[in-house]
Amino acid sequence: MLEVRELDAFHGHAQALWGVDLAVGDAEVVSVIGPNGAGKSTLVCAVAGLLRTVRGRILVDGHDLTTVAAHRVCERGVAIVPEGRRVFGHLTVHENLLLGAHRRGARSGHRATLAEVHELFPRLAERATQPARNLSGGEQQMLAIGRALMARPRMLLLDEPSLGLAPVVLDEVFAAVRAIHAGGVSVLLVEQDIERALAVSGRAYLLAEGRVVTAGPVDQLRDDPQVRRSVLGQ
Repeated sequence: MLEVRELDAFHGHAQALWGVDLAVGDAEVVSVIGPNGAGKSTLVCAVAGLLRTVRGRILVDGHDLTTVAAHRVCERGVAIVPEGRRVFGHLTVHENLLLGAHRRGARSGHRATLAEVHELFPRLAERATQPARNLSGGEQQMLAIGRALMARPRMLLLDEPSLGLAPVVLDEVFAAVRAIHAGGVSVLLVEQDIERALAVSGRAYLLAEGRVVTAGPVDQLRDDPQVRRSVLGQ
């Protein structure tokens, strides 16, 4: 579904990615792991159309989206859950979710999609009328994922979903990732919790200093010495 070819990306004049190649197939979970500052979030933002200063190609179902604006990327069935959640605190949980149903085809069926999101995250139904700022960090992460799912994406970009969350909440979040994948949605997961990321993924890419160091099936990467040195500190 997604192909990234020889991607260079910049923050202003500073280059953050060098020649990155990556692919995610239909209904596949792929993780991007690596140390802080490796360029993982930059990669996700580039794919989502949030970073315009890129060279190379970003293809979704064969369509070149390298220079396409973020809302057009979403129209192609790609939704992002950004790092830090970024929910609208002054709006209710329900209002935040409805903001996600902006893609053509998502608006007309938003009631059915909302029911699916509530089934995935029952707490969001329980707190539907509460302002999002009153939610815990874990609940806000559930809300951010639910909002992205309201667009009925075929691919979900998850940027550091475990950041700042307690282990018991992480269990719920990663169980949701498995359920989303089981529903046929592709997932590109950027994650600092390497063991959890590899546990839900079929393949993974190791980024370091803006470059792909190694990539392959997760069972292979668990024993890769480069992964141990770069991420696990072993």
